[in-house]
Amino acid sequence: MSEAQADDKARAADAEEFSSHPLPLAKPIDPRGFSIGLIAVIAAIFALKSAAEFFVPLMLGMIVAYTLNPLVVWLEHRRVGRMIGTALVMLAVVAVLGLLANTLQGETETIIEQLPRTTAKFSAVVQGRHDDQPSLLQRVQAAAGEVDKARRQAANDAASKQGPTHVIVDNPKTSMNDLMWEGSRGLAAFAGQVAIVLFLVFFLLLSGDTFKRKLVRLTGPSLSAKKITVQILDDINVSIQKYMLALFVTNTLLAVATWVAFSALGLQNAGAWAVAAGLLHVVPYFGPLITAIATGMAAFLQGGSLTLALSVVGASVAIASIVGMLITTWMTGRITRMNPAAVFISLLFWTYVWGVCGALLAVPITGMIKVICQRVEQFHPVAELLGE
Repeated sequence: MSEAQADDKARAADAEEFSSHPLPLAKPIDPRGFSIGLIAVIAAIFALKSAAEFFVPLMLGMIVAYTLNPLVVWLEHRRVGRMIGTALVMLAVVAVLGLLANTLQGETETIIEQLPRTTAKFSAVVQGRHDDQPSLLQRVQAAAGEVDKARRQAANDAASKQGPTHVIVDNPKTSMNDLMWEGSRGLAAFAGQVAIVLFLVFFLLLSGDTFKRKLVRLTGPSLSAKKITVQILDDINVSIQKYMLALFVTNTLLAVATWVAFSALGLQNAGAWAVAAGLLHVVPYFGPLITAIATGMAAFLQGGSLTLALSVVGASVAIASIVGMLITTWMTGRITRMNPAAVFISLLFWTYVWGVCGALLAVPITGMIKVICQRVEQFHPVAELLGE
């Protein structure tokens, strides 16, 4: 038998097998159920967005409590009571934050004191006062002024034909006192949110496994449901702790490397900028971009040298790329087992819902959703979509 005849015979056998075992028809979509589900999802998104002041501190408190719980458990194993151990851990956290703030106070005050002079210098650079030739911004402003002058002339000509008109000039409603008052209110609101998170962390650590036991009891009498609930809670606990540990290690490494690089380049207040870089790196993608722009402007205004500015920006981008794209991506991928596209989409979604705090919480929340979907059979497609 020739090769062509063998291929024809094989295709005929495949066709016969397909005809005898046809593929099952796809299950039709219920329009009513699909519509109700879509409306429920949209309502949940708007509920999360409108109640951000409640959900953001709650999620931050839960994640920080998950992170600090091993320290309290370690103290319990050393025969330290839960109450005393929780108080010691919280005091240690507040002390570390206070020590860090006190260490950077001098450099931060220097940056704040230089803001007026820096603003004036930046305005002079943008407007091109150092050169006899008008800058691009000045030419654009002149063109806009000519257009506005022509528009006012046309309006005056039309008004003279229609008769006298009454013009009411509104005084500006925004003053420096208003801006300072708004800034003070924002600072007070931020301090209040921090206090709420600290108190929430304290009470969550103090409660221990109480909520875990309650959730297990609420799943019902089924032993399999209780087992799945325990597995989900344990997986979430381990995932958050590993992720926060990786975040702490990588951001500390980035801050140290940034401090060394900026000090070598001669950037003033290198320690404060390094800490800012480490904190902003918590927000994926956008944090390093903000750091590069801010430090580049600071370097340019410090010496007026484009070379220094480009060197600082290049160092910032290089360090963020090496630490973020190589170390952080590798460690996060090993911990969460999520594909980069899902991480980026979740970042965009939670940033839209909760702003900067949403960008900070995007990866932990998406990781928790993936853990739940992996353990619940009905949600396996979602886990497959988020997974590697």
